Amino acid sequence: MDDSEALDAYSAAVVRVAEQVLPAVAAVSVRTSAGSGAGSATVISADGHLLTSAHVVAEASTVELAFADGRTSDAGVVGADVLSDLAVLRALGPTPAPVPLGDASQLRVGQLVVALGNPRGLAGSVTAGIVSALGRSLPTRSGRVIDEVIQTDAALNPGSSGGALADSSGRLVGVNTAVAGIGLGLAVPMNASTLAIIETLTTTGRVRRAWLGIAGTRVRLSPDASERIGSPTGMQVMSTIAGSPAALAGAKAGDIVISIDRTPVFDPTGVQRLMVEAAIGRRMEMTVLRNGALVDLVVSPEELRVS
Repeated sequence: MDDSEALDAYSAAVVRVAEQVLPAVAAVSVRTSAGSGAGSATVISADGHLLTSAHVVAEASTVELAFADGRTSDAGVVGADVLSDLAVLRALGPTPAPVPLGDASQLRVGQLVVALGNPRGLAGSVTAGIVSALGRSLPTRSGRVIDEVIQTDAALNPGSSGGALADSSGRLVGVNTAVAGIGLGLAVPMNASTLAIIETLTTTGRVRRAWLGIAGTRVRLSPDASERIGSPTGMQVMSTIAGSPAALAGAKAGDIVISIDRTPVFDPTGVQRLMVEAAIGRRMEMTVLRNGALVDLVVSPEELRVS
């Protein structure tokens, strides 16, 4: 294959994705008490549900959609989850056909991806690039972290948030959520966890999570401790919130969390993954390494309150 053939194949793939996906990507205009904002959203169901970023519709009093074919519609916010930066909208009028959902866990570094949205108010914009890295972590405004974030070099700009990141088959594999720098964009992945969040937002309007009330950091264990535990790292407790489940259970700064509910913990993200709705109010064993000895604590996570 010569250079011209390679370029033609690349162009053909991008054109195909644009033709398939762009009709379902809406420009989102939002009004709040503080002013107005803009972003993007993608139709994900035949009954008019769209997926966008939570920060795009935060505190929205009105939401308006505009599609590439010229149709417009008001929309309501069905549910938003600031901890994953995802929100589900419901169009009040007809919408184009939905985009099929893909699986970001199958992506490979170097794979072609196409970003579609409305950067800087330029509706119906398409840009392409590659998957630059996988497994990134993205801190949210709430202080929590979104795992398995997709890094791409597809050009993203303000207004791209909430737009579609599609693979070469036209499947939605991510939701564009942040511009980290020139040539560096991030997207929330479409995977099992994201699908569960979307389902919960669609049916109940919010996502419930558990909370322990500890702050920690990943630390490397000593060779003896590592051999004993079977892991080179653990999560060291830096602080506990007074009156929190962790504090009431006796967790102390300096403890190294080894496992929760018999699931190994290697870092703060490992703790976060376990704090799901099913953990709320349930007694769980938390094993910590304290002064060279393993100590078992019993914690009962509470529901995390997000203001």
